[in-house]
Amino acid sequence: MKSATVSEFPHTASLHGSRPSRFQGHDSLEDFYRIVRGQTLALAAPLAIEDQAVQSMPDASPTKWHLAHTTWFFETFVLKPFVSDYTVAHPAYDHLFNSYYEQIGAQFPRPRRGMLSRPTVEEVLAYRTHVDEAMRRFIEQAPAEAEPIIQLGLNHEQQHQELIVTDIKHMLSQNPLDPAPYGARKHASGSEVPLEWVDFRGGLVEIGHDFANSGFAFDNEGPRHQVLVEPFALGSRPVTNGEFLAFIEDGGYSDPKFWLSNGWATVREQGWNAPLYWRRIDGVWTRYTLHGRETLDPREPVTNLSYYEAAAYAEWADARLPTEFEWEIAVTGLPMTGHFLDLASLEPRAATVDSALRQMYGDVWEWTASAYVAYPRYHAPEGAIGEYNGKFMSGQMVLRGGSCATPEGHIRPTYRNFFPPDARWQFSGLRLARDLGA
Repeated sequence: MKSATVSEFPHTASLHGSRPSRFQGHDSLEDFYRIVRGQTLALAAPLAIEDQAVQSMPDASPTKWHLAHTTWFFETFVLKPFVSDYTVAHPAYDHLFNSYYEQIGAQFPRPRRGMLSRPTVEEVLAYRTHVDEAMRRFIEQAPAEAEPIIQLGLNHEQQHQELIVTDIKHMLSQNPLDPAPYGARKHASGSEVPLEWVDFRGGLVEIGHDFANSGFAFDNEGPRHQVLVEPFALGSRPVTNGEFLAFIEDGGYSDPKFWLSNGWATVREQGWNAPLYWRRIDGVWTRYTLHGRETLDPREPVTNLSYYEAAAYAEWADARLPTEFEWEIAVTGLPMTGHFLDLASLEPRAATVDSALRQMYGDVWEWTASAYVAYPRYHAPEGAIGEYNGKFMSGQMVLRGGSCATPEGHIRPTYRNFFPPDARWQFSGLRLARDLGA
């Protein structure tokens, strides 16, 4: 592995470039609302009605539920508080489509969402139309205090767009027919890009979102604060399928020395011997995708790994996972471009030779070594909205960068995704890091 030049990273620096567009590149909040809501419907359109009603595990939800819950959000947090003459679509929807907001009321049990044959998909779509018509009227004359909640709701819906992709993939992967609801995949050109190392000096740096001078961000991305980071090196691209296959063939899943204790226990309990969706057929490794079952491409980033698998691979490779602070330092000055949500290619793509650091955004979420905890001086917002992020700051690990299922424009340098360390159904991979000057 070659080493790239040392990054000219100062001891104190801003990690963010130009100020982002107020509405993710759209001219108005109304346009932003219309486009996001339409994108969700476009994502669900190729799915059969039968596809949209099934729940494959407690951590996933039926597509129909995602369509309804994102609508419930606007009804609950915008229309009910701000529109005095608003008429709810159905009084029971408060219970059925509340995800985890205890201050709003009781929730229908998450593991049983797939039992909800009613309301039908048609009725859920009518619910969306009912709320969308009210929202369009409201947005035209919305008071200033409503705008941040609407923006939160739209970013929340973009998160659920990603969940629609990952949840439906988990469900359909269990079907022996290997369904391809989005048709054959459109492959992009890529190549066998060698792994290099990019060095960073570290230092005392500012981390987190600047809420006073930047665009929208979730509350867990701040407050902005200083951290001391030791010199480090970061892999020039994510780990590939071919590289992870070498770990498998070297007995990586059968040797406890590479694994954290809980990870090794999970490997044995779950019988893991390869990433989720991988299957060896007649001696050839394949993986299930929403474009059907494909032969494994060794050039593409490995995905659907748990934190435990990512950490074990890093240990085997004589490296480690980066901290979320190192990851944020590394994206200084990089454009927020990459392979994001595209119905023609719902899988990571092979790297291209375009910069020292490749695929920092899009393709695969990258596990970090950082636990999901509050930044210094963090306080959750008042009211039910405060339950959005803060209540989950326990027992989870941070991922950075977005994936091929993340809507374009939704990601930021400070964006903190988080999942339990055994979660594998997301588009989660890894990038290696190592210490310098030890």
